[in-house]
Amino acid sequence: MAPRRFVRNFDFGLVLAVALLVVLGVLMVSSATANSPGLEELPLRQAIYAGVGFVFLAVGAALDYRSLTALRWPLYGAMLLFLAVVFAIGQVLHGGQRWIDVGPVQVQPSELAKLAFVLVLASFLASRGEAVRGLGTVALSLALLVPPVVLIYLQPDLSTALVLVFVWGAMLFAAGARLTYLGALAGGALAMFPFLWPRLQGYMQRRLLAFLNPAGDPAASYNVTQALISIGSGGLFGKGFRHGTQSQLHFLRIRHTDFIFSVIGEELGLVGCLLVLGLLGFVLWRMLRAAEVARDAQGRLIAVGMAALLFFQSAVNIGVNVGVVPVTGIPLPFISAGGSSLVTFLFGVGLVESVLLRRRKIDF
Repeated sequence: MAPRRFVRNFDFGLVLAVALLVVLGVLMVSSATANSPGLEELPLRQAIYAGVGFVFLAVGAALDYRSLTALRWPLYGAMLLFLAVVFAIGQVLHGGQRWIDVGPVQVQPSELAKLAFVLVLASFLASRGEAVRGLGTVALSLALLVPPVVLIYLQPDLSTALVLVFVWGAMLFAAGARLTYLGALAGGALAMFPFLWPRLQGYMQRRLLAFLNPAGDPAASYNVTQALISIGSGGLFGKGFRHGTQSQLHFLRIRHTDFIFSVIGEELGLVGCLLVLGLLGFVLWRMLRAAEVARDAQGRLIAVGMAALLFFQSAVNIGVNVGVVPVTGIPLPFISAGGSSLVTFLFGVGLVESVLLRRRKIDF
């Protein structure tokens, strides 16, 4: 690609916003894990993952996303195989079997499955042409969705399974599927909930009940209570980096992953929270703009899928921290500690850049 065209088409603002989020994430992970035995190496590891992730971003941008069409089914098969291998050799942590040791690092296949699913579904829907509006396409795409959702749920990991369901719905809507079909499926899922409730894992039931009635189970709602105290005590400008009481005194648990937004609220205040929201909103906007100017349906759906991932995970994670969503294990994109999530999202940003670099010739 000619240097002039690269400079014109590459979205430097998108990468800059992502880089700011990643740097902020490393700093906040450092603060959240200060004086925490066993977590001392996390900030350095997060920084290393960030470096690896930006390499993957560059690779994703250089890769022609259209070449992935031929890899659709091998990629889908590899995704299912990787998810299934977890049950044979996966490490059990925090009550779930979700991680595989690969040399000195732990890989979470369900995080990689998010991006793989976006790529597979984008290629599939793009190949359907006008038939994408029909019931047959919805049914076939549902058949693609169910296997990874079931494998992820059985880990058990309901929250990540729901991420895939949301992404599936968003991409189908963007592809042009009839709302009547999507609405009927959503209604059917809600109608099935009373029958599914007894089959949910015990911790899933407790989280939902604690959300509906926090006073009924103070132990289950403890983290949310501490998160609200953290955010509320931060005020406008916060207590200062590494000066939060709830985080530094370890009242706030899981503070480097699920509740890192509360650490930001306590130490950087409302200003810090708005900065994070603003950067995430900017990244989301640029991804949607990439979808708008994409050369073809496949590129548009890749950008939509990544935007859906970013929106849902950010909304749910922040919603948990402010007590408007039941507790989940969904990390805050680009900020929460976790190598698999960070590298996956950065590679996804690279693929969005790939769509932009090969977009149709209009002003952007």
